[in-house]
Amino acid sequence: MAQTPDVGVIRSMAARMRLDIVEMIAEAGSGHPGGSLSAADIVAALYFGVMKHDAARPDWAERDRFVLSKGHAAPVLYSALAESGYIGREHLMTLRKLGSILQGHPDCKKVPGVEVSTGSLGQGLSIANGIGLGLKLDGNPARVFCLLGDGELQEGQVWEAAMFAAHHGVDNLIAIVDHNGLQIDGSCTEVMCLGDVEAKFSVFGWKTISADGHDVEALVSAFKTAEEALGQGVPVVIVCGTTKGKGVSFMEGNAGWHGKAPSVDERERAVAELTAAIEKEAARG
Repeated sequence: MAQTPDVGVIRSMAARMRLDIVEMIAEAGSGHPGGSLSAADIVAALYFGVMKHDAARPDWAERDRFVLSKGHAAPVLYSALAESGYIGREHLMTLRKLGSILQGHPDCKKVPGVEVSTGSLGQGLSIANGIGLGLKLDGNPARVFCLLGDGELQEGQVWEAAMFAAHHGVDNLIAIVDHNGLQIDGSCTEVMCLGDVEAKFSVFGWKTISADGHDVEALVSAFKTAEEALGQGVPVVIVCGTTKGKGVSFMEGNAGWHGKAPSVDERERAVAELTAAIEKEAARG
């Protein structure tokens, strides 16, 4: 981070992104609100405070790369790209519609700013490893940020990638785990217990950091600590405690909102809550 991020800007962006997420998915009639909402503060912190990127130059060689390994949370990425200027906001309400560039999972061939097409869970960290190694071989100072879901950590490929990153010293890589405790079939603990996620990454040779994934100041601090650890021969992971469906009261902590769109009434209720949150952030300045 070249300068201290403005936490007020990040909070405001996260609030606006949550409204975008609900509106997009309601308009589409399908999608994944729970994990998109839980990641909003993390993605807002990355795009509006941490990463080096330029919407006017999406192919800028020294841009930081973002890999959304949990590709079903595409709405949170699309909103960040629209707020950043990579795509026009008019695209948002075309999510999942025939002919739209905004598919249910990100497509790097269609959407400026999308680095990698993702959605098949477990693959993103491997891709991030390849990007990171390529940058190192080129002497490029860019960093790679990879956002994973916690249910996704049940995929064996994640741990092969974790072992690879440590063995090959991919020390320009920061992984982030959106640890909301829920997945499509229920709680992660009941489906397949993850145990101590930080401890697992640690024994694989990673530097580990924990943060409240909805506390912007804590996130900014965690990213600063992670950046200071880069270039020292080991990859870094930030395990973020989050709440599925964060920001919409009736979605919070409810696995049922992993992958369904709100009804007309639910959309109105959610929009009212999120609009109030936006107004609250604006009043805070």
